[in-house]
Amino acid sequence: MLGAVYRYPIIAREGWVYVLLVGAAALLAQYTVGTAPAFWLWLLSLGLLYLFRDPPRRVPASPLGVVSPVDGLVLSVEEANDPWLGRPALRIVLGMRPQGVFSVRSPVEGKVSKQWLPVRGEPSRPRGYAQWVRTDEGDDIVLVIKPALVVRRPVCYVEAGQRVGQGQRCGYIPFGTRLEVFLPEGTRVSVEPGQKVFSGTDIIASLIHK
Repeated sequence: MLGAVYRYPIIAREGWVYVLLVGAAALLAQYTVGTAPAFWLWLLSLGLLYLFRDPPRRVPASPLGVVSPVDGLVLSVEEANDPWLGRPALRIVLGMRPQGVFSVRSPVEGKVSKQWLPVRGEPSRPRGYAQWVRTDEGDDIVLVIKPALVVRRPVCYVEAGQRVGQGQRCGYIPFGTRLEVFLPEGTRVSVEPGQKVFSGTDIIASLIHK
């Protein structure tokens, strides 16, 4: 079933201005200097359409499932300390592909309890943009976007205190980066390093409740 919270067109709105500008330039070149000179602009326009694509995703009917927040590869699965909540946790590290879909989707349904932004001058502060979501069952999931040279600041569409749906589009990272998903101890992991995953569709773990 297509997620009811999907309210975005198939081309991410973050790319609209670039697609329109290049498309307008290609159209102008077509009518002023001819098809041959305009060809490369049309080709660039098609490339931008592909780069900023944002296809709808079918969120699986799994209330305790944790869906992948991004398209990419599983880089590692390991036990780790969650520096944001100060707890032992399971950490799944995902690497986005430069040519992949850049939208970020919420791994679970719940309430955004807190968000952290990088603060200069605080070396003890963990690096990255982090979002803490607490599910209705009381599970804490922390999604961390690691800084990259081409990512100054990801676009975020939800704030602390708001509810977010499982698989809901909640952010955008131009050209991608690395993400970490911190899960409660005892969570059943469904992926392994090297596995390709798709945002909002593939379940990477399942929360355990007896």
